[in-house]
Amino acid sequence: MKAIVRSRFGGPEVLKVVEVPEPLLKPGCVLIRVRGFGLNRAELYMRRGLWGTVTEIGGIECVGTVVSDTTGVHREGQTVMALMGGMGRTINGSYAEYVAVPTSNVVAVETTLDWDILAALPEAYAVAWTCIRRNLELKAGQRLVVRAGTSSLGQAAIDIGCELGADVIATTRRSDNETLLRSLGATHVVTTTGDLLAAHDWPGGKADAVLDLVGNSTVLDSLRATRRGGRVCLAGFLGGLAPLTGFNPLGQMPSGVHMSFFGSFMFGSPEFPLSEVPMQQIVDLASMNQYRGRPARVFGLSDVPMAHELMERNEAKGKFVVVI
Repeated sequence: MKAIVRSRFGGPEVLKVVEVPEPLLKPGCVLIRVRGFGLNRAELYMRRGLWGTVTEIGGIECVGTVVSDTTGVHREGQTVMALMGGMGRTINGSYAEYVAVPTSNVVAVETTLDWDILAALPEAYAVAWTCIRRNLELKAGQRLVVRAGTSSLGQAAIDIGCELGADVIATTRRSDNETLLRSLGATHVVTTTGDLLAAHDWPGGKADAVLDLVGNSTVLDSLRATRRGGRVCLAGFLGGLAPLTGFNPLGQMPSGVHMSFFGSFMFGSPEFPLSEVPMQQIVDLASMNQYRGRPARVFGLSDVPMAHELMERNEAKGKFVVVI
């Protein structure tokens, strides 16, 4: 089979299309014929060797059809979505024509959506749903701030927040992104790289919930912008992996504000079963255009290095997907 293989750690040029054997199907796993996959910021860090243990074939999500399921849960030819379960970290990932994934990280869906649209959904919407409905426990009528609203995860969060009936504020570094963010349903758009409450277009008051996708560089500001009893969920590192230097909770965390983290590598664990995420409902809402998760750009397998390069330059503005 063809796969994108990382020859060493480094820039996009280390990714090459190579013929490799199909993955061995181990007990408890599903062999999937990959028809498409989304590209994720985490995969850039993995390619550079900044994300712990990784495999030569990257990719943390995919959509496709079942070739074989050792557990008998899924039937041959069934359309499925898969994410994490060690993909790209401990087992070869989805940058390939075939991938073997633990059954716990595979979800069957019924849909007529094209592969490129379907490929834009698994990671972004599963993570956004979990952060908003579980970690943040967002309710209708509450104020949700999505930091890095133009990212694929940010756009999914805006969709889910609006569908839930929240008042959504999206942040961006560039004022020319306002039209896009408002078209997605954001009530307010705040242009800032730092202090939310001091931004000239901040609508006043504090947030009930903040989904921070920028990361360590903004999370303390997100806490300051959240009301007593409110919640902040850190779920992305678009601003880089540098740690919080000299972090002192006693002096820097506001009293009464809750903070949590979510990483999609937890999907499939007893604490975060993937079956808890209503993927069929997400697909149905996307089919009805109530969720507007559409690929910002579609690539072929050999174009993955170019797509990585564009993502490194922050030129994605949404989800890049690959169709095989």
